[in-house]
Amino acid sequence: MSGFTVIPAIDLRAGRVVRLRQGALDRATVYPTRPAEAAARFAAQGASLIHVVDLDGAALGKPQNLEALGEIRRAVKCRLEVSGGLRSLEAVGRALDAGADYVSVASAALTEPGFLAAACRRHAGRVFASLDLRAGRPAVKGWVETAALSVEQALERFGAAGAAAVIVTDIDRDGMEAGTNSELLEGIARQAGGVAVIASGGVAGLDDIRQLSRLAAIGVRGVIVGRALYEGRFTLAQALAEAACASGS
Repeated sequence: MSGFTVIPAIDLRAGRVVRLRQGALDRATVYPTRPAEAAARFAAQGASLIHVVDLDGAALGKPQNLEALGEIRRAVKCRLEVSGGLRSLEAVGRALDAGADYVSVASAALTEPGFLAAACRRHAGRVFASLDLRAGRPAVKGWVETAALSVEQALERFGAAGAAAVIVTDIDRDGMEAGTNSELLEGIARQAGGVAVIASGGVAGLDDIRQLSRLAAIGVRGVIVGRALYEGRFTLAQALAEAACASGS
C-alpha cells in the first residue's frame, strides 16, 4: 500500500449492516441499508478499498456471511478486504473465492504460529494481519480472550510471515467515536518494520483523519471508519478530501 486512504467499514451480522460498541455483540446498532447498497454508496464517493467484517464468523470461528460478501462484490468494482472467522486456509480461500481482494487474519495469526506464514505463501500480497488491542494487549477469538503474545512479538511475527499490512484496532475506542489514539498508532508504525499500518477504532471527526494522515510518512497508510459515516458526522468524500490535503497526496 502507498499513500493514505480512508476505508469505510461494513460490519455484517446475519446479513445486515451493524456497528458494535467496543466489539460487544449485545451493543449493536442495526442500520436500515443492505450491505450491497452501503458498498455502492461508498464506491460512488470514491472508496478504493472497503473493509468488510463478518461478525458472526468472528464469533463462531468460520465464515458466515459469504452470501452478503458476494452481493457486495457484484455491486462494486473497488477492492474489498474481508475479516472474521478466517482461522483455516480453507476459510481464507472461501473468502477470496467469494469476492475478497484481501483477507485479514486475526486470531489464528496470533494463536497458530505457522498459519499466517502459510496463508501469505499461498496468497502472496493478499493477506493482512490484524492486531486488536484491549488495554494495550492483543485480543483474539472475537475479542473475548487475551493472546499470549505481546504487541512486539506479534509485529515481529507479522513481518516475518510476509503480511501485506497490519490492521490495528483500538478496541476500547472502537465504535465509541471517542477519537483515535494517534500516539499508539505512531508507536506501532515505528515498530512494524516497514509493514503498512491501517488504523481502526474511534474516529469521531475530520480532525482524526487529519492527524492520522500525517503519519503516512512513517507507514500509516489508512484508517477504517464506520459509525461516524453511518451517523452522518461527515461523508466519505469529505474524509478522502481531508486525507489527501493533510498527507499531501
